Amino acid sequence: MDNKDKKNRKLSGIVISDKMDKTVVVSVERMKLNKKYKKYFKVTNKFKAHDENNEYHPGDKVIIEECRPLSKEKKWRVLNKI
Repeated sequence: MDNKDKKNRKLSGIVISDKMDKTVVVSVERMKLNKKYKKYFKVTNKFKAHDENNEYHPGDKVIIEECRPLSKEKKWRVLNKI
């Protein structure tokens, strides 16, 4: 399988921190269903994403894409601003 054929996961979220160099922390929120009570609740995950030019700041809505590991915890890349 070529790298071009691979479909990378894309998520949308909000930048919550840009204190690191070339890295932003993106908060992604999704709804999850409780099996017993059939009620939805919010689940929030935080991902560290690569931001080459330090152009994204807290409050920006962005789309991130999964990529090869860039560091120990950074496995996502910021595609663009929404």
